[in-house]
Amino acid sequence: MRVLGIDPGLRNMGWGVIAVDGSRLRHVANGVIHSEGGDLGPRLVALYRGLCAVIIAHAPDAAAVEQTFVNKDAVGTLKLGQARGIALLAPAEAGLAVGEYAPNAVKKTVVGVGHAAKEQVQHMVRIQLPGVQFDSPDAADALAIAICHARHLQGRNIRVVA
Repeated sequence: MRVLGIDPGLRNMGWGVIAVDGSRLRHVANGVIHSEGGDLGPRLVALYRGLCAVIIAHAPDAAAVEQTFVNKDAVGTLKLGQARGIALLAPAEAGLAVGEYAPNAVKKTVVGVGHAAKEQVQHMVRIQLPGVQFDSPDAADALAIAICHARHLQGRNIRVVA
């Protein structure tokens, strides 16, 4: 089974694909979809098309998206929510079941602590996916989301084979 993890962002949307074979995980690919500044509509189109291309290229069986972190900047949170909508739409349109995880749930699954630092998450992703090279911190976060989803699928006894 292949799992696509998506770290939503309006400027940089991280993505990571892992292969799951029983309890073993293997890195397949990771990257970032960029959208340049300017009008929101074209930026969302760029994210959508980029994510659709990732789905076509890597043929995942399932996807997971990190839930939006709400901060004091309401406008920024709303824009992030729109990018998150794209992150949910593209895999759903491709027929994939999409899991959603809070940032603390991802950290707790990958690191064992819900308030782990980004460096700790990246370190544990490297341990769980030996030899992985991150395209960016956003891609590392996306791989952590994919790992979290794979572990939750395993916990529900959903058959995960390559």
